[in-house]
Amino acid sequence: MSGSLLIKNGTVVRPEGSCKADVAVQDGRIAWIGSGPDFRPERVFDAAGCAVGPALADVHVHFRVPGNPEKETIATGTAAAARGGYTVVCAMPNLDPVPDSPAHLAVEQALIDREALIDVRPYAAITEGRAGRKLVDFAALKDRCAAFSDDGSGVQDDAVMEEAMRRVAACGGILAAHCEDNSYLGGSYLAIPPESEWKQVERDLVLAERTGCHYHVCHISTKESVRLIRAAKARGVRVTCETAPHYLLLTAADRRDEGRFKMNPPLRDEEDRRALVEGLLDGTIDLIATDHAPHTAEQKSRGLEGSAMGIVGLETAFPLLYTGLVLPGVLSLERLWDLMSGSPRRVFGLGGALEPGAPADIAVFDLGRAYAIDSAAFASKGKSTPFEGWTVRGGCVLTIFNGKTVYAQD
Repeated sequence: MSGSLLIKNGTVVRPEGSCKADVAVQDGRIAWIGSGPDFRPERVFDAAGCAVGPALADVHVHFRVPGNPEKETIATGTAAAARGGYTVVCAMPNLDPVPDSPAHLAVEQALIDREALIDVRPYAAITEGRAGRKLVDFAALKDRCAAFSDDGSGVQDDAVMEEAMRRVAACGGILAAHCEDNSYLGGSYLAIPPESEWKQVERDLVLAERTGCHYHVCHISTKESVRLIRAAKARGVRVTCETAPHYLLLTAADRRDEGRFKMNPPLRDEEDRRALVEGLLDGTIDLIATDHAPHTAEQKSRGLEGSAMGIVGLETAFPLLYTGLVLPGVLSLERLWDLMSGSPRRVFGLGGALEPGAPADIAVFDLGRAYAIDSAAFASKGKSTPFEGWTVRGGCVLTIFNGKTVYAQD
């Protein structure tokens, strides 16, 4: 549904502050904010009790295709994103074929062009087949992808990672690292230590400082990673990083022997969770991404040790964080919105702003209505969430992409 639209009676959220204002949309763009001239819209949305702001952006999702459409498709993944208030996402490259060449990337792009409800930016791999050995042609891929990552695997070889950073820096790209040192693995899921993450962060920060590469650290979960990145930023290293809602709201103490509590990296201790929150507050952590990682019900039914790694998050991220961090006074609404919209757009060059003349990418969240998270209602094929049954506020009620309604609550 498109056409002119007036979103009235809402609270417009911007980094500089929030205020009561109307938002007018015409010809796919924001016409004005506040109170404008005589305006006769085709549709009116009453946003009383709601927050209205720039649509969210997620730089870390897994849409599983090409390769595993039984887990997710571009159609179902983008429907889930729209239902969560997102209008741009960056899709990770653990696919079949791996997007490690222009030809392989074109296979994924064709699916995006055919099925996407919103803007989907694909990642390209760092190494061929994500095998950690032979580097891709970064220059040939740079303008076709959001960034480069072997997500799902850490690049184990120091020399390979250093040369990758040199080449990514030379072409002006971003290298987004899944930090996992395999020498610390091999035991049970519960035995995965914090060192498996932060030791590789430590190595990579040295390489990033040496090469000048824009180095982005995916899904950090440990206090040591926060400390290392904070110190590197103070030295002027070009590093950005993300964490995910589950690391901010859960700890290992919350875990049950169920697949819905299995993700990579695993849940950590309360001390780690507190360090992540402090990293949000002081700017060490640049943004929040979901690491939306759907699997089939059978793949998540084998208990904590036997289930596949990954949980879904696009449809629950904002209400969970609003309820868990904003309502208790840990973060302001404006700060949370920037971590989930403005900052990822700035860091990854995704564009978008809530201002007159800009494309109308808008999300509206109902801050007053409480509801229970019900995975059966998800648009995603993935239903595995550790937050099943949690009572939250801040559910998305309207998502506009380029002036078109891509989600409206029934």
